[in-house]
Amino acid sequence: MENKNQPSGEKFKSKIGGQALIEGIMMLGPNTGAMACRMPDGSIDVETWSENNGKNAPWYKKTPLVRGCVNFVISLAKGYKYMMKSADKQITEEEREEAGGDSFFDVVMLVGSVLGVVLALGLFVFLPKFFIGLIPAVKTHTILRSVLEGIVKIVIFVGYMFAISRMKDIHRQYMYHGAEHKTIACHEAELPLTIENVRKQTRFHKRCGTSFIFIVLLVSIFVMCFVPFTVTWQRTLASVVLLPLVVGISYECIRIAGNKDNLFTKILSAPGLAMQRITTQEPDDSMIEVAIEAMKPCIPVDKEEDKW
Repeated sequence: MENKNQPSGEKFKSKIGGQALIEGIMMLGPNTGAMACRMPDGSIDVETWSENNGKNAPWYKKTPLVRGCVNFVISLAKGYKYMMKSADKQITEEEREEAGGDSFFDVVMLVGSVLGVVLALGLFVFLPKFFIGLIPAVKTHTILRSVLEGIVKIVIFVGYMFAISRMKDIHRQYMYHGAEHKTIACHEAELPLTIENVRKQTRFHKRCGTSFIFIVLLVSIFVMCFVPFTVTWQRTLASVVLLPLVVGISYECIRIAGNKDNLFTKILSAPGLAMQRITTQEPDDSMIEVAIEAMKPCIPVDKEEDKW
């Protein structure tokens, strides 16, 4: 069994990143992206496509602050696209026909996505500001109010992630998330991508999206300290408007945390790594097998292109 505190054996830092899907994993490399899904019949379906994240990437993917916003938007779009694709692969033809065909599932997925965005804005943007705005003593103290709003936001985030982790389907997705991390760690340790080698790796990774979200929460506290508004709706609107700046700064922070290993980066990475105890779970061998199939097409021939 894996020692949760053991070093990852990392020999280099890879650009390859991934995302857990529904019964599958997406990986994005410098030149190739891939999605591997476990099909209802037990087989593994793999799709690949071209990426441009290597040496010839456009300027907006390489310019500090700008690249964070661009990569964030691209990641959200691709994450949504392939999450929907992975969900579609789990639907049998019989289930599809009984429900009324593809159009029905398209509508359900679209409605679910819209509700997810509304829920996220309500929980993590409006609600903390609303609650703290009810306290007269801190209402006009911008810095104190921003800190308290941030604390409430973090508590809601941790509580929400823990609550949904109790759901069976989400728990399986977190297991696939663990398989994704372990496979990347195996690649970074320069070991052959076998189930045995992957199984030994740590499931915690400093450059994970969970860590990025936590850094976004922390940076948003700092940025909101400079917002003079005291009315809740004005502070909510300011948060939305300033989100590109917050994301841009956060991206640079996680790059620093991923590249350096010192006291500052350890402190910066600690909350996200702790959160990964919820958002990643130990995978079974069948999930590791899927992660390996998603990883293989994404490894570039030129190792220099793969360095973070």
